[in-house]
Amino acid sequence: MIKQKGRTFIGLMLSLALCICAGSEIYAADGVELALLRDNYVRYEASFQAIENITDIENNGFTIIQDQVFPVLLESFGEVEVTFVPALNERYGRLAVFICNEAGEVLYKTNQLETNYHNTGQLKQPTEGIAAVGFHDVNQDALTDIVLITECVNEEGEYAGKTYKVGDVLFQREGSFYRDYRISDKINRFSMNKSVEFIIAYVRDGHSTEILYNAQTLEELKEQGFKVAEQTYYRNFEKQGRLLVVPGTLKVAEYTIFMIYLVNEEGNIVYCFQPMGDYDNLYSFKGISCKDMDGDGMKDLVVLTRYNGVDENGERVIYPKCDIYYQRTGGFDVDEDFHNYYRYGEADTMEIMVQKIREYWGWEVTND
Repeated sequence: MIKQKGRTFIGLMLSLALCICAGSEIYAADGVELALLRDNYVRYEASFQAIENITDIENNGFTIIQDQVFPVLLESFGEVEVTFVPALNERYGRLAVFICNEAGEVLYKTNQLETNYHNTGQLKQPTEGIAAVGFHDVNQDALTDIVLITECVNEEGEYAGKTYKVGDVLFQREGSFYRDYRISDKINRFSMNKSVEFIIAYVRDGHSTEILYNAQTLEELKEQGFKVAEQTYYRNFEKQGRLLVVPGTLKVAEYTIFMIYLVNEEGNIVYCFQPMGDYDNLYSFKGISCKDMDGDGMKDLVVLTRYNGVDENGERVIYPKCDIYYQRTGGFDVDEDFHNYYRYGEADTMEIMVQKIREYWGWEVTND
């Protein structure tokens, strides 16, 4: 029986039907599209189930990801090393994992992976490859588990064309593996999918970034290890009132996570910003300015930072980043277009950036 996060194949078909009723892109009054989708899913699943030997993988529509094939000792599979073999169905962007013995026989296989359920109720998924694999006992039961991070790219929507990661953990049990989708959900919802070490720090050691998103007060953040930066001060925001601007960091594994909060005089968090986006690690925080940037008479935020990252050649590089948050009646809007006008560089100071942003909005710089 096919399961998706505890749901059966019938449940998947029901969810697809609900998408149709809700006006999804998958629709057809006569049911032809739904029938086609169902048939495609049945064929895909049948091809997966037909794989019994490593030689069957590519004959059934999957491509082995050769640079991620590893020998590994998995205790419940015996005393001899087996082979971890990931394979991608490129037509549908769906990943499968196989454990094979030295004769190539498949001892275990699964396509029940977090990366295959990113597009809810759809057969086609955004998986393009594997970013990292690790073999560690993360739940401390003396059995080696598999930590898996995939690379995904959406074809459409707000983040179309941008690569992002999806993390997952396969916990070993007797001759098999299982997933806890609640753990996988938190790994990805709270951006703990940046590396194998990051996932281990959460699953094994209990170090989580969840507090950064769920904390109600500044005191809660501090109690969980959030380090407040020196550039912290009160400002009167015209639509938000008098608030403490609090930039700071949380260290998890080898990563430094950077966040900014606006805190009222009672110590409650009323707004937070996530300027680091998909970057792995804060390299340096250069400054923050609270001034009117777009000429509407309300104070905005400009944040200058540098982050560690990896370029297209796999080399570690430093990326300078300028973020602008415009104050509005109901909160703040993130600027999406200024970088097309001027690209922030290593030599740029806050003074220069304030001037460039105001030039972008068509007004003269004043000393305020």
